[in-house]
Amino acid sequence: MEVNDSLVEKLAHLSRLEFNPDEKEEIKKDLQRMISFVDKLNELDLADTAPLMFMTDEVNVLREDEVKGSIKREDAFKNAPEHDDLFFKVPKTIKNPKT
Repeated sequence: MEVNDSLVEKLAHLSRLEFNPDEKEEIKKDLQRMISFVDKLNELDLADTAPLMFMTDEVNVLREDEVKGSIKREDAFKNAPEHDDLFFKVPKTIKNPKT
């Protein structure tokens, strides 16, 4: 596949980008190198190679759910700037447009 000005212009249009002439030349070179790399990979004989679906053989490596204690409410409120006996109090961040 040949990378030419019309291909670069089409890609620029699709991606909503604008390039000056120097940038177009650099992009043409980069695209040509990428295509050459993929073409080189296509030369490999992968007939007996299974597709790689995962990087390891491990499946669902998750920890077991364990019931553990939680922090006491009094301890949680120790570093809170404001609180009542049930909740943390925080400043209002969303303004009501009607007020």
